[in-house]
Amino acid sequence: MKKVFLIAVTLFMTTFSNAQEMKTVPQIVVSGEGKIKVTPDQAVISVGVENTGNDAAEVKKKNDVAMDAIIKYLKGAKLPASDYQTKQVSLYKNYDYEKKKHYFQASQTISITLKDLSKYDAIMMGLIDAGANMIHGVEFKSSKVAQYESEARIKAVQNAKTKASDYAAALGQKMGKAILVTDNSATYYPRPMYASMKVESDAGMPRETLAVGEIEVTANVTINYALE
Repeated sequence: MKKVFLIAVTLFMTTFSNAQEMKTVPQIVVSGEGKIKVTPDQAVISVGVENTGNDAAEVKKKNDVAMDAIIKYLKGAKLPASDYQTKQVSLYKNYDYEKKKHYFQASQTISITLKDLSKYDAIMMGLIDAGANMIHGVEFKSSKVAQYESEARIKAVQNAKTKASDYAAALGQKMGKAILVTDNSATYYPRPMYASMKVESDAGMPRETLAVGEIEVTANVTINYALE
């Protein structure tokens, strides 16, 4: 019994001691945001082939022939094989309620990473000439996104620090060291609007059709600063 009592007393004293050491530190909690606007230097192009008909094998064959020509064109254009990839393949039976009959529809999509934007128009024309009849969208990226994310994080911390300093001064106190830093950033890449557009193989296209604009790299942080 004495042994149990001694253990209980020891636990109580330890808990009491820890509670005394856990002092509440006056804090100020602020959030910061950093933004970097950059001109993209890469584009991910999504194009495809779509055919319909009464015979499944025939429809698939048309798609296969067109896609073979597209891949051969990309190889001839000296694009690395790692820069293009098949993303979607489908063949399904559908029903035309107006004509009251079934038909088959085959589609295939390929995604191409273009690392030289000056070749955009030539590549697009080449893809259409090779047999692509669907343009699904274009997504802009930067090859230096990791560098820009780092710069955005630094700006976010600076923004939070400035806010904390302003609040502390308004309170007539001093801003102390950072106690806790929480990264709230979520990597975001602008996505294309996939409103597919069907094009004809002989459709004309202006020579300058790409407006790259800017993309925004952001970072968000929450920092707890001590108040002195």
